[in-house]
Amino acid sequence: MDTVALAVTDGMLHFELALAYEVFEAAPAGVAGPWYDFAVCGPGPVRAGRFLLSPDHGLDRLPLAGTVIVPGWADVDEEPPADLVDAVRAAHEAGARLVSLCTGAFVLAAAGLLDGLRATTHWAHTRALAARYPQVEVDPDVLYVDNGSVLTSAGKAAAMDLCLHLVRLDRGSSVANAVARRLVVPPQRDGGQAQFVTTPVPAPAHHPLAELLPWVLERLDRPLTVEDLARRARMSSRNLGRHFRAAAGTTPLQWLLTQRIRRAQELLETTDESVEAIAAATGMGTATTLRRHFNRTLGVSPDAYRRTFRSRPRRTDRVR
Repeated sequence: MDTVALAVTDGMLHFELALAYEVFEAAPAGVAGPWYDFAVCGPGPVRAGRFLLSPDHGLDRLPLAGTVIVPGWADVDEEPPADLVDAVRAAHEAGARLVSLCTGAFVLAAAGLLDGLRATTHWAHTRALAARYPQVEVDPDVLYVDNGSVLTSAGKAAAMDLCLHLVRLDRGSSVANAVARRLVVPPQRDGGQAQFVTTPVPAPAHHPLAELLPWVLERLDRPLTVEDLARRARMSSRNLGRHFRAAAGTTPLQWLLTQRIRRAQELLETTDESVEAIAAATGMGTATTLRRHFNRTLGVSPDAYRRTFRSRPRRTDRVR
C-alpha cells in the first residue's frame, strides 16, 4: 500500500483534501526509509471551495494506486460525477484499498463498494446515506469503520483519525505517532468511539483530567485500577467515569488498556525485549495476558506484529 492517490473533482471539501495531503505527501522529520508515493488524480483543474487544484494525473491512474482516498463530497444531494464513480470502482477492482473521508462515503456507495458493509459518514448525513443506499449498513455513532479493503470515516477530525489509522497499519504505531506529533493532534482515537466526543483531548490547564493522564502514562508498568485513578484525581469512581466518557468517549478502564496496548506496540517495534518483559513494562503482568488483549484488540499476536513492523517487505511504487 505504498502508493496513495487522492481522487479529486469539482465540489470536493478542501479541509479533508488538505488533511490527506498533509498526512501522506511527506514523511515527518526523523522517520527513516521511503515514504508513500503520493499523487493527486483528477479530471483537469479542479475547484475545491475557493481553491483551484492542478492534479498530477487523470482519474484513469487510480487503478495503479495501492490506496485511493476520496475526500468529502460537498453536495450530497447531487449524484457524484460518473467519471469519478467509475474510476473509484475500477481502482477497487484492480485491488486498491478504498478510503472515504467524511461525505466521500457517498462516492463509494454510488460505486457499489459499500453494499453489504458497515460504513459511516458525517453524523449530519448518515440518514441521507442510509436512505439513498439501503444496502449499506450505516453506523452513525463511530469515528471510522475499517472493512479491510474499504474504509470510511465520519467528518473533519475523524478523517484525521482514519488517516493516522492507515499510517499505523502500514508503518506502525511509532511512525503514526510521529505524524500526529508533527500535526499536533491526538495520536490515536479508536474507530469505535462515538462521533460526539466533545473534548477529544483534555484542555491542558483546567480540564479535570489534565494532570491525571500524564501521571498514568508515566506509570503504565504498574497495576493501576480505576480506584487508583479516581483517588489520584480526587474524585469518585463514578465522577471519573463521567469525565472520561466526555473527554475520550470511553471508560477509564478501556482507556487504560488502550494506552497499555499502544505502549506494547511501540516496544515491539523499537526494542528486542521479550514479550514477557514487555508485558511487565506495560502493566499486563504476564505474556499470556498481553497476548490475549493484543489479539483481541489488534487481531494479531505480539510476535506477528513485531515481525510485520520490524521486517516488512515493501511493495513497488506504482503511481509515477
